[in-house]
Amino acid sequence: MGLAITLGLFVSVRHLEHEKVDAEFRRLASGHLKAVVDGLDALVHELETINRLFITVDGVTREQFHTFAAPMLQRSPYVKSLGFQRLVTAAQRPAFEAEMRKYYPNYSIRQLGDGKPEPAAGRDQYRVVEYMEPMAGNERAFGLDVSTSKIQAEPSQRARDTGLPASTDLFDLTRRDKGRQLGLMILMPVYQHDAVLDSVDDRRRALIGYTSAAVWADAFVNSVLAKDGAQTRDDFFLRVYASAKPEEASLVYRQGNPVTPTETATWLPSWLFYDAPQDMSQNFELAGKSWYIEASSPPRIFTKKNAGSVLVLLLGSLLSFIGATYLYFLSTRSKRIEQLVDARTQQVRLATQMMKEDIVARKRAEDALQLRERAIESSAHAIIISSAKLPDHLVEYVNPAFERITGYTSSEMIGRNLEILHGNDHDQFGLEEIRSALREQRSANAVIRSYRKDGTLFWNDLYVAPVKDSSGRVSHFVTALYDITEMKSYEAELEHQARHDTLTGLANRNVLSDRLSQAIVYGELYGHRVWVVFVDLDRFKFVNDTLGHNAGDQLLKEVALRLKAFTREADTIARLGSDEFVLILPERLDEELSVGLIQGMMDSIARPLQIEGYDFFLSCSIGVAVYPNDGADPESLLKHADIAMYRAKEMGNNNYQFYTAAMNERALERLRIEGDLRNALERKELLLYYQPQVDLRTGRVVGMEALIRWKHPQLGMISPTRFINLAEETGLIVQIGAWVMHTACEQNKAWQRMGLGYLRMSVNLSTRQFFQQNLVQSVAQVLEETGLAPHYLEIELTESLVMTDVELAVGILNDLKSIGVQLSIDDFGTGYSSLAYLKSFPIDALKIDQSFVRDITVDQDDAAIVASIISLAHNLRLQVIAEGVETQEQLSYLQRHRCDEMQGFYFSEPIAASAIEDLLRAGKVLP
Repeated sequence: MGLAITLGLFVSVRHLEHEKVDAEFRRLASGHLKAVVDGLDALVHELETINRLFITVDGVTREQFHTFAAPMLQRSPYVKSLGFQRLVTAAQRPAFEAEMRKYYPNYSIRQLGDGKPEPAAGRDQYRVVEYMEPMAGNERAFGLDVSTSKIQAEPSQRARDTGLPASTDLFDLTRRDKGRQLGLMILMPVYQHDAVLDSVDDRRRALIGYTSAAVWADAFVNSVLAKDGAQTRDDFFLRVYASAKPEEASLVYRQGNPVTPTETATWLPSWLFYDAPQDMSQNFELAGKSWYIEASSPPRIFTKKNAGSVLVLLLGSLLSFIGATYLYFLSTRSKRIEQLVDARTQQVRLATQMMKEDIVARKRAEDALQLRERAIESSAHAIIISSAKLPDHLVEYVNPAFERITGYTSSEMIGRNLEILHGNDHDQFGLEEIRSALREQRSANAVIRSYRKDGTLFWNDLYVAPVKDSSGRVSHFVTALYDITEMKSYEAELEHQARHDTLTGLANRNVLSDRLSQAIVYGELYGHRVWVVFVDLDRFKFVNDTLGHNAGDQLLKEVALRLKAFTREADTIARLGSDEFVLILPERLDEELSVGLIQGMMDSIARPLQIEGYDFFLSCSIGVAVYPNDGADPESLLKHADIAMYRAKEMGNNNYQFYTAAMNERALERLRIEGDLRNALERKELLLYYQPQVDLRTGRVVGMEALIRWKHPQLGMISPTRFINLAEETGLIVQIGAWVMHTACEQNKAWQRMGLGYLRMSVNLSTRQFFQQNLVQSVAQVLEETGLAPHYLEIELTESLVMTDVELAVGILNDLKSIGVQLSIDDFGTGYSSLAYLKSFPIDALKIDQSFVRDITVDQDDAAIVASIISLAHNLRLQVIAEGVETQEQLSYLQRHRCDEMQGFYFSEPIAASAIEDLLRAGKVLP
């Protein structure tokens, strides 16, 4: 039996060892197979990026193609070449060859004759390799007509008709450094821009050429598997074929040669002696062509790696032999003598044992009874023993914990029913469960409300269990009572905190979503509208920054109280976070909502509010979305109300807006512009235009104002008004402003080197830039890097910017002035400057806003304001520059009132740097 068990264990352990080896091989093989498949998919995906260049850009230049292809070739050494094959008709051939000879003299479309390039024969259409990267090593392919290529014929037709990448079969792609090697080519169609491609005929008519990629097949597979670690193992064989079946002619990669295991007896399984996992294979597609990959592992004698089964066999045989020997000697002893002695001894031992067990049992019973009594008396939970007699179940015992929890003494409870603890609260669900358990004489558990002797409520977790006597009949019930009042209070507090804002006590986002869903269901059922009102406080950050967060918290609590005054019992008001509130206002049968309610909220919030002895005058921006017109689910309504609120803020705060579809389009456009703006600098899409500033006494150009423009690849030229404010909000304005200043200073220095004059360059600073801690150091660094003298740089600041924090602004302006730059106030007259502050600013010039200049010839008030600004500036010994001068009449008025300089369309609109150079070389002056 021992040997049989040993043999069974050996076979079982050996089978487990074989399954472990097989599982390990399959895990490894699956990983390598997936690596090859993923690598080939990644190759096609990466090569498709070349095709996207021709889809995205109309008229790709050779420099663009080279710039786009070079990183890919460097990243993928197994790619022999990247190219573009253009379709050229017989009629287009002369013009095409003439255009190509501008770059390559003696160029002509060629074909291969006897393996050598020669001028192509006449045919209706050619497919010419127009672009080729890298050119080195691929010179023979450049300019070649491949329309007659048998290898590319079928893939090119398939790519043209499907619009998808198409792969050729393997062909000889010789490498000079490694001799003959197999390769393949992947073709991708390029269609006319904006062409309709709904059918095969549409795609055939729209085809203009193909992007191509020639790939060394073996080098690519080696590269993928080298990353996966397959080439470093000697127990793993892998073969990759560029065909649907394993054919030697299509083999592109081989690692190792499979070995056939030594044959074993036919009635024994091979895994009993060899570890030989079953081969794995897989078919997959590469650009329309089927590939086949196969993995295998060499067979090994199982003892080379697995010793567990051998150990089981040896130890089991040894133990079986030892056990058999021991039993043999043991059984030959004198059994008769032992039987007599054992019988007498057993009788004495049995009697003694029974006596000892009886004494011990009695002792244990006494100790257990005393222990139970002490445990019950010492328990922190109430223990009650009551009779099982119907119908009263009178109490016979309560422990001290019961007296402490309920206030009833033992003498007051014995002989009474536990129902006394429930007072008049007899209809609880848990009590009915306890009563049923007492009637049915079974265990039960319930959480119920009970009342102490003094009438106070407490929650308890009650357990009832029957107690049987020696005959098996239920004679008593034992009840355990656990006081869980504190736990219940804690649960209630947690639930309240989870559903309400801790500061204001209003509902939070979770409750808001649930209430809004209920309001939508009600509105759908009764055909009523539901208003979602999104309220955001204006300038709340100012309160936090000036008086601290405690004052801000007081303000939020007061605002919450004021908003509550406009809600009914069925309405919901929630705080989403910071200074954002949302109200859900469903309509009722007897009333309809009106904009007067919204205006009332705004007026209430606008009432003066005193915090820490200061009076605050707040305002708010409100956005409203209405169910069902603006959305049928909570997410849509909240999003649209938020969009409407932001629209109200854009219109100048203290405003309300109802949601419209145009707002969503505006928000989506804003989101797109914000995403593209983050990459605009890196993609070199931003550029500077320059508007001349002319001295009105001499008529000559004395300065330039640098104005930023954004040339978006899809949207075209984008006005600064569409992205400057967005850049300010997102913080990108700091990076953009630094680029503008560096570029403008560098351009001014370049004009000086060209001998075009020493001009003043004006650059605008945003609010975020102005209040940077390192502003002065960054400006000085730009001047040092560009070599521009400081007095040729003028920094323009808006009137409202410097009045935000006058003391801080004066310090920053003095620091800027210390490095020698010029300072001017832009858009003067549109802000709220005080003359007392104005004279303390170390500025050099005032710029009159074009809103005043525009109507100086037709509006007496504007004319008087402009004349006053000029007089004021001259009295303060400041220069005056008028913006937006567009007519001779405006110019004449400014000259009569001795304005110093002007800029505007009358002299020149903002133009590119190259146009400025032409203007300066021509010496253009005012007529």
